[in-house]
Amino acid sequence: MSKVLDEVLSANKTYAEKFGDLGKLAMPPARRFAILTCMDARLIPAKFAGLAEGDAHVIRNAGGRASDDAIRSLVISYKLLGTQEWFVIHHTDCGMVTFTNEIIRNLLSNSLETSGIENGAWKDAGKGPGSEAGQYIEWLTIQDLAKSVVDDVKRIRTHPLVPGRIPIYGYIYDVTSGNLIEVPEATKVGAAEAQAQAARA
Repeated sequence: MSKVLDEVLSANKTYAEKFGDLGKLAMPPARRFAILTCMDARLIPAKFAGLAEGDAHVIRNAGGRASDDAIRSLVISYKLLGTQEWFVIHHTDCGMVTFTNEIIRNLLSNSLETSGIENGAWKDAGKGPGSEAGQYIEWLTIQDLAKSVVDDVKRIRTHPLVPGRIPIYGYIYDVTSGNLIEVPEATKVGAAEAQAQAARA
């Protein structure tokens, strides 16, 4: 058994011993909101957003991007489980800013080993073979952090399966301070229909 596997199973045993009434939580999130954010290990939504078990849906992927699968989860979140507000939260010092589609495709073509950064550039020291399958994936990299939040909120807001009544807020999490920083343009784009109409009046 690996050290990590042993640690996870041990932690789970301790957690389950104190599980108590958490087994009675309802399936819909109690606070009726969802967060789309990055998989970065420094982001713990339960802590930075004050969540307990059963409070909210948290959808995570590399970059916190509004991919087709993220939108699939958000649609299920409101349609079947009743969420009424959504947050898109990207973060500072995001790894998705450090590469482009071309870079990761080339790295994967070279080998399937883990790459590293040397002198500010990604370098693959692995031995092949690699795979060309990465050429067919849109990796949703980020060039401008605030713009990526706006773009993702806009993509969700204009999706035909997303009702206009759901407000979508755009934020950047600062990994050096723990603060959530609003991206005003994103929140404006994501305003619910009634809010948007009031702002135009």
